Amino acid sequence: MDTPASRWHPPGVPLKPSARKVQDALAAAGFSNQVVELPDSTRTAAEAAQAVGCTVGQIAKSLVFRARETGRGVLVIASGEHRVDEALVAAALGEPVGKADADFVRDCTGFAIGGVPPVGHPRAVFRLTPRELVGMTGGRVVRLAAGSAEPR
Repeated sequence: MDTPASRWHPPGVPLKPSARKVQDALAAAGFSNQVVELPDSTRTAAEAAQAVGCTVGQIAKSLVFRARETGRGVLVIASGEHRVDEALVAAALGEPVGKADADFVRDCTGFAIGGVPPVGHPRAVFRLTPRELVGMTGGRVVRLAAGSAEPR
């Protein structure tokens, strides 16, 4: 059967370990979504949109910040077409936040910058998901990172 997943991920080819971790986390949470690995880079929202043939607004980007007082990781899931306002994140969290470096992102989430999924992290992170993504319906599909931004 020719499905989007079969065009992107050849049948019988196992997922990379990071993508498998996301697939397992989705299944454990009761979701039936299928993780697919793409042949093109998806490091940015624009690259991801081009790779799957959708608008940048249909891409959900994952940005990790560091809470300055507690040091905890803060994962913000936002539409690929919008910038994240750090002041609003800080207000929602109740403490200032700063940008997280690559080592912090990997330590918190288990994934590299550009491939951070919304699930499958080795330790808890505080998640913020804007209403625009929660309420996205009407036939629009939201595409999320699944552990790797590197081409298959």
